[in-house]
Amino acid sequence: MIKRIKRILGIGKPAPKEGTTIIINNEALERRVALLEDGLLEEYTVEREGDDNIVGGIFKGRVKNIEQGLKAMFVDIGMEKNAFLHFWDAIPAALDSSLEEIQRGNRPKKKQKKISSKDIPSIYPVGSEIMIQVSKGPIGTKGPRVTTNISLAGRYLVLMPYTEQFGISRKIDDPQERTRLRKIMQRLSVPEGMGIIMRTVASGTRARHFVRDLAMLLEQWEEVEEKRDSNPAPVAVFREPDLIERTARDFLTDEVDQVICDDEQTTEFVRETAGKISRRAKRRIHHLPTTKPIFEALDLQKQIDEAFSRQVWLKCGGYIVIDETEALIAIDVNTGRNRGSKDVEKMIVQTNIEAAEEVARQLRLRNIGGLVVVDFIDMRHRRDQQQVYKAMKERLKRDKAKTQILQISSIGLMEMTRQRLNESLLDTMYEPCPYCQTRGRVKTTMTMSVEIQRRLTSVIAKMREKGEGDLVVVVSPDVLNRFKTLDSKILVEMERQHSGRLIFRSDPSLHRERFAIIDAATEKTIESA
Repeated sequence: MIKRIKRILGIGKPAPKEGTTIIINNEALERRVALLEDGLLEEYTVEREGDDNIVGGIFKGRVKNIEQGLKAMFVDIGMEKNAFLHFWDAIPAALDSSLEEIQRGNRPKKKQKKISSKDIPSIYPVGSEIMIQVSKGPIGTKGPRVTTNISLAGRYLVLMPYTEQFGISRKIDDPQERTRLRKIMQRLSVPEGMGIIMRTVASGTRARHFVRDLAMLLEQWEEVEEKRDSNPAPVAVFREPDLIERTARDFLTDEVDQVICDDEQTTEFVRETAGKISRRAKRRIHHLPTTKPIFEALDLQKQIDEAFSRQVWLKCGGYIVIDETEALIAIDVNTGRNRGSKDVEKMIVQTNIEAAEEVARQLRLRNIGGLVVVDFIDMRHRRDQQQVYKAMKERLKRDKAKTQILQISSIGLMEMTRQRLNESLLDTMYEPCPYCQTRGRVKTTMTMSVEIQRRLTSVIAKMREKGEGDLVVVVSPDVLNRFKTLDSKILVEMERQHSGRLIFRSDPSLHRERFAIIDAATEKTIESA
């Protein structure tokens, strides 16, 4: 408890392995932010120089075409791919179920004209200008997804310029605090036609902070309107700040005990940003000078590397296997080395509970989502399945992304969805392999031997007609090793059928699936792969 108070007050040296810690690494080409909970890596975000993060950005676009079959339209926002706007996302949205609607002062609620998906093509015909916000970035071959329900996020409030609704986060569960916040909300000077939402971090905040936050958001919206009115479509009228500024805005809450940064200039910037919000928060930001990269100095690199591994080991000795596919994320749970318990059922439940918690952590850490299917080890009793389901649900509460989770089915499968706003960590850091063509595998030496022999047979048959001689076959070292050992008799027999010699050479720089058959006399390549 004393350590916790010291961390909150910013007294003493930072202890990254204790409490909730944010680590910021700022380099010339890359910025990295990690969120630790008691030394365990929970979130890891990377932003690189030249990255175009458009999620949350507001654009004035132009409707290019309407697809009635898809119930969607495509909007030109000045990017390579047109944005996808579903008719549902163009209808004024009701407040999310995670928010409680608050009566706006003493004014009666205005009756708004109901708009259905049938009305959208007439409201936004082809060629018309439209204000939209990016709700989901481009992923793979898909363009960005957008909505007309625009919002601007502040520290404590979210401003909604095109709706009059007032809402408050249901995660604030103290009845007295909710009553206090309702009164503050009703006293705020929100312009006609606009609405606001109180975020979860608003709990315990004084009224003056809301007044300041609202003033900043309204000023921001004025700038958006100015850009909108003075520029033709398509144009970006608002962009979300960079990773470090977003971190200072969204993560620096009372739940965060300390922020550690390796760059002095960045440390001062975060302190300045935090100081506008809270003097107390400013004291929790520390500069850590280090000769090593900060993630190595704090012994976090191993945890980062595990975020790209297909197999993740559990403390109990079991492990999970994560496979990302185009359609869904498939996760398999295995007992592994966890075989010591005499009570097999207890051991299975223990492994599954640990796996459920690790799956929830890995989804958040790797930033993967969409449809997720988890194949747990079979459990006989419904109460055991319920235990695992509760463990998963409880662990997912830490995740800011929206999740929906179903009970474990009779065949041991749990289905869930996780909101996916950007490309996963894997897609950010890696690109498809040019050799294996995204298969994740390479051909065996036997497969290559068979393929090369077929090509040789074809080439020898053609050359027999011309009466030409020697051939040079260039292959990778491991394929040549097979030729010399297992397939030597076959190749000797093949040479007998040929009028010239077959000369085999290895090229260490050659990939296993590449080879070349060359005419020795002319040095021209006859066949290659």
